Amino acid sequence: MLNKQQVQQEEEALRLIIRDLPDDKRKQFYATAKKKLKDPDTFAVLNYIFVTGLHHFYLGHWLRGILNLVVFIVGITLIVMGLWQLGLGIIAATSLLEVYALFRSQLIVQDYNNQVMRVTLERL
Repeated sequence: MLNKQQVQQEEEALRLIIRDLPDDKRKQFYATAKKKLKDPDTFAVLNYIFVTGLHHFYLGHWLRGILNLVVFIVGITLIVMGLWQLGLGIIAATSLLEVYALFRSQLIVQDYNNQVMRVTLERL
């Protein structure tokens, strides 16, 4: 579980390290990291469509995204087959789990971006 204070402290520490880089390395860092950093607002918008798991794909979590999509399809299939209570239950359970990501989307993307910055710094 992500801790907001720890994520913010890590981001600040990374920014201090980046600030202290020589100009050429800092320019190289930003050129590389800019391509990989994600926008929290885009993640949140994709998360509003939480039943399909698009927000997982946005951060490159392919297995989670596919699992979310498969569970949703199973729920729809059960509804079509006449097992609507079970199908709705599966979709509702998945939706409840995804609400967590919706409310913490800013923190989730901030942590993701911290990881991107850390890896980019290590590769310089």
